[in-house]
Amino acid sequence: MTIIGRKRGSNLPTLSEPRHPPLAAPPADELALALKFARAEKSPSTRRAYRTDFSAFRRWCDVRKLNALPATPATLATYLATEAMRGVKASTIGRRVTGVCYAHLIAGHEPPGKSEIVKATLRGICRTIGTAPNRKEPLTAERMRAMVKTAPSSLIGLRNRALLLLGFAGALRRSELVGLNVSDLMETKGGLRLSIRVSKTDQERLGQVIAIAPGKVACPIKALRAWLAAAHVTEGPVFRSISKVGRVSDNRLSDRSVADIVKASANRVGIDPTKVSGHSLRAGFLTSAARHGASIFRMMDVSRHKSMDTLRGYVRDSELFRDHPGAEML
Repeated sequence: MTIIGRKRGSNLPTLSEPRHPPLAAPPADELALALKFARAEKSPSTRRAYRTDFSAFRRWCDVRKLNALPATPATLATYLATEAMRGVKASTIGRRVTGVCYAHLIAGHEPPGKSEIVKATLRGICRTIGTAPNRKEPLTAERMRAMVKTAPSSLIGLRNRALLLLGFAGALRRSELVGLNVSDLMETKGGLRLSIRVSKTDQERLGQVIAIAPGKVACPIKALRAWLAAAHVTEGPVFRSISKVGRVSDNRLSDRSVADIVKASANRVGIDPTKVSGHSLRAGFLTSAARHGASIFRMMDVSRHKSMDTLRGYVRDSELFRDHPGAEML
């Protein structure tokens, strides 16, 4: 209980802090559980990226005999400057700051990224080397049809064909695609209802449902049905790894595998694999939808974008030369 007294030689009351025994630390197992939930705030892919970023920072600090955790703002600012000088992109450097700061937060330290010296250094790097993203090319509907047409008839070919078509038709992110379970699929008369249990824009796992429309030439629903039947997959992960002898694993594919499948499939039809990525499926659907005059609101129903500004970029790119004011001017 706080004691109210009077300061000697004064009529003003004073407050004295109550005496409590030292606070004990929580049990180790309960603290570990709390940290587990704290880490679950971020997706597995985000946590992997943060670990990679902090590991790079720690190695840099070790060489210079500097403390990485906790690190001083000056140490982090110097690290960012050296990364910029060796040609690392501004976007990557910005993510490195986030990764280092996240490691500090989880460990209970003040993030050095809050310091003005770090913020100013990052702003200077962005202004000096630029922040324009290196955007990958979209795999439009025409390209997608060509890619799946050349897919082999093997079990791996059936899986990859279904993965590409479903990823495109649902404008799915890599993590959403490999995170699908058989229980998330429901065929209806109109097409396929796809339940997405967790995504980048739904970290609280409220769940989202989108519609997959059937196709006339390359139908994602038929491709998915063919893969599941051939692999005898009736429950659990939809897309799984396959051994060299053709054995279907119980384990789901990694999101990295999606990018590898996209690149290999693109390369097969003469598309430079370095210019496409897993995101090219999502970008390809939105670009193709915009070219076909789809409503931006209906596009958002499928892509689940939170911001309309991002979608406007796809529409703008698809209509770059349509009704151009300078057409036939010269």
